[in-house]
Amino acid sequence: MMNVLKRNRIPLLPFLFSLMIVFSGTGCGRKDITELYHRFPGKSWERNNLLSFEIPVKDSDSYNISLFARFTPDFQFETLDFNMIMNTPAGEERINEYQMQVKSKSGSYIIECGKDSCRGIILLKKELNISKPGILKIEIENLTPRLTTEGLLGVGIRMERSAK
Repeated sequence: MMNVLKRNRIPLLPFLFSLMIVFSGTGCGRKDITELYHRFPGKSWERNNLLSFEIPVKDSDSYNISLFARFTPDFQFETLDFNMIMNTPAGEERINEYQMQVKSKSGSYIIECGKDSCRGIILLKKELNISKPGILKIEIENLTPRLTTEGLLGVGIRMERSAK
């Protein structure tokens, strides 16, 4: 009788894992998030390397748009300076210059750091109203005062539906 019970038992670990996947997919209040990321193979961003992001927008709604970057200890500056050109699906163009604060005056990182790298994020547009579906185009230009900015693993764009 004991052998019959053991054979029909569901293995606990795979069962719990399956259950976790089911509940994570059905969570309430889940936000629509899109992230696109450009990696820099040499851990550096050339000044003339204009980054282009094309984000498909399925629904007219309000979105928060952020830029995030991953840094190595080789990054030398207090800020990451860049220019953004954004074209909405409706044809609106927005242009802004930004400075992402990365280090303090003393040279220590003031952003979230892990073992090998640090990650900074800056809000580009809060509650951007996108009035029709299409492609949101964003170009990011490096404005750091060197031809090559060392210590950057990559730069990305994050778009999420705003909570309002």
